[in-house]
Amino acid sequence: MPLVNGHQFIRQLENKRVLAGAFNTTNLETTLGILNAIERSKVPNFIQIAPTNARLSGYDYIYEMVQRRAAQMDVAISLHLDHGRNMDDIRQAVRAGFTSVMIDGAALPFEENIKLTRQAVEFCQNYNVPVEAELGAILGKEDDHVSEADCKTDPQQVVEFVRETGCDLLAISVGNVHGLDDIPRIDLPLLAEIAQITPIPLVIHGGSGIADSILQQFVNHRVVKVNIASDLRRSFITSVGHAWQKNHNEANLAAVMSDARQAVEHEVYHKILRLNDISEAAYAGDPV
Repeated sequence: MPLVNGHQFIRQLENKRVLAGAFNTTNLETTLGILNAIERSKVPNFIQIAPTNARLSGYDYIYEMVQRRAAQMDVAISLHLDHGRNMDDIRQAVRAGFTSVMIDGAALPFEENIKLTRQAVEFCQNYNVPVEAELGAILGKEDDHVSEADCKTDPQQVVEFVRETGCDLLAISVGNVHGLDDIPRIDLPLLAEIAQITPIPLVIHGGSGIADSILQQFVNHRVVKVNIASDLRRSFITSVGHAWQKNHNEANLAAVMSDARQAVEHEVYHKILRLNDISEAAYAGDPV
């Protein structure tokens, strides 16, 4: 089917109580690995790319790759912009055909985050594209003495932020961390508190490092989207590294990239099943 509009996609996730992975891509092989895995799982999921990776190909090429493959599939797919830092990122992604976007003002002061997010929302409303925003300072990467897991969203700011911005999804910090260099310490009571007051669905970033037993509880707390990037990249790079270790003169790039694509597919497929607590042994593959 064609790529699904983000508003429709989010409603589908909520109605069916699906916890969707948002799997980051970078290149053709990673893109096909992700989409092949989603097709096998028959569970709706996001594929996404950040501006730092989109610069390798541009937004138009990523859109073309994803929409061509999605058109051959029977499961819903949303193409999402991850961590758009400014309005130029948002405009490029939306005009290329992305079906949802994120504007990341989490490192800004509260009022400036509201202002930037509102600008993104007002622009995207003209294209009927939903906007994910982020509330909760992410400081771990900028300060060696502060763990990102300690930088949490203030529940008292959630309702005001959503009301003032009009955002459609809210990424929050509840002890989750980006990448694999820090250890997540998920505060489930805080997540439950925010879930009780948020008027919109929630997003958790840093899904690669979170235990499955914790991930599977998110769907009970209005979380519809979990970002997963590092696990995929590690699988891809490890596969290529093994090929080099096996043969330092390896020159069959097609074979090496095919193996790397399959490694990504394997990782994504099993992550989708684990996110939704689906037993592979009992999995019949019926559409979700």
